[in-house]
Amino acid sequence: MVDSIHIDCSACEAFETAPHITELEPQLQRARDIVCQNVEQMTSGLAIPIEQRPLDAGFIDLPSQLLQELSDCGDESLLGRIDEASAMLAEQIDRLVILGIGGSYMGARALFEALCHPCHNEQSREDRGQRPRILFSGHNVDNDVLRGTLELLCSGNPDPDQIDGRWAVIVISKSGGTLETAVSFRLFRQALEDFYPSDSPRSRDLVIPITGTTGKLRALALASEYPRVFDIPEGIGGRFSVLTSVGLLPAAAMGLDVQRLLAGAADMTRRFRDQPPGDNPVLDYTAVCHVMESQFGKTTRVLSTWGSRLEALGLWYDQLLSESLGKQQRGATPITAVNTRDLHSRGQQHQQGTRDKLITNLIVERPTTPPLQVPTSERDQDLLNRLSDKTVPDILDAALRGTNQAYAGDERPTVDIVLPQLDEYVLGQLLQMLMLCTVLEGRLIEINPYGQPGVEDYKNNMEKILFR
Repeated sequence: MVDSIHIDCSACEAFETAPHITELEPQLQRARDIVCQNVEQMTSGLAIPIEQRPLDAGFIDLPSQLLQELSDCGDESLLGRIDEASAMLAEQIDRLVILGIGGSYMGARALFEALCHPCHNEQSREDRGQRPRILFSGHNVDNDVLRGTLELLCSGNPDPDQIDGRWAVIVISKSGGTLETAVSFRLFRQALEDFYPSDSPRSRDLVIPITGTTGKLRALALASEYPRVFDIPEGIGGRFSVLTSVGLLPAAAMGLDVQRLLAGAADMTRRFRDQPPGDNPVLDYTAVCHVMESQFGKTTRVLSTWGSRLEALGLWYDQLLSESLGKQQRGATPITAVNTRDLHSRGQQHQQGTRDKLITNLIVERPTTPPLQVPTSERDQDLLNRLSDKTVPDILDAALRGTNQAYAGDERPTVDIVLPQLDEYVLGQLLQMLMLCTVLEGRLIEINPYGQPGVEDYKNNMEKILFR
């Protein structure tokens, strides 16, 4: 397939993984059948047995469903409504604050860093394609950062009648009860109503909640008469929600092509359902991860991104893997590394530390922009003229190959996820692939990949302390 992700497991051959993977194939096939059956269960209308709850497999077919709905319903579809809202934001504001925590913001941030200009917020409005600057908040309890963001938006007496001074809020919370986001929203809502002020249409038009069909945020949205409210579908958990309104509305506001994003995800789902091992990235990557953990004790998974733009994607995956499989005293520990940066820090530990790691290289074959070439200089005290025929991507590739050689020489296993380039179609594939891999592995090791009971414990304890 053109522009398709592929998995290269050849560096694991020294560990004689092939026999283990071949032996695993029947179990993988059964796990895939269970994942697909879960989708059918959700659409059957029948009650889900208690022992299978929660069952949040709705993300699997959602990309193709949303594209079909767009074809059938046009402007009345979810994508049509997202397009209208993002166009309104582009016309009305200069800064967009996205409030959310965990799965309510990490996917959008991953898309922003991977696909928008690296200096998006510093560009002129024209160079941003008339799209707003993007700020993320509400994901941590940090007084100084919250106050600093509010000061940026409101200090200096910006003129609300001038677009350069105007800002809006997208607030994302399925229940509306997550305290970090709820407190942040109250602070930003008060600041926004003071800014516009509260009786102006803008104080309502420029707040867009994304929430569940019931709950505190839904009730607040109704009471505030916000004209645009987007649903988070039932049957899709927060960390699997990047391809719902949770990620799609912010992506559209950034100017990204959400249809291409969904097309990539839908194509990955088709490959997962139809393709055999060897041409199925979901089966192939899950197999090598499981074999390395179960047979070789590699309980730490390092997602090593080659280049800075995929670091937030790695942090999104950290949550996905941790909350899905970190149960019953099991589950690999994820770590995100950014190379070449982290070769000068934790790279030493990966090279010669505890032998508990599988290192996944996340590689982009083609840079988004024309390659920079090392210039020749009359002052060659740095001795770099000898590299004057090399480009920055050449240097990154040499670092990647040299690092993999070093790992292989010390029998440290690596596997490569190879992306042809960074664009919406490829990122859609990658996001869907990693979500499917996580669910498939959960079914393979007989852990329910949905729900996060440990996270709920901290929330409950926090509220008891605050409200006693």
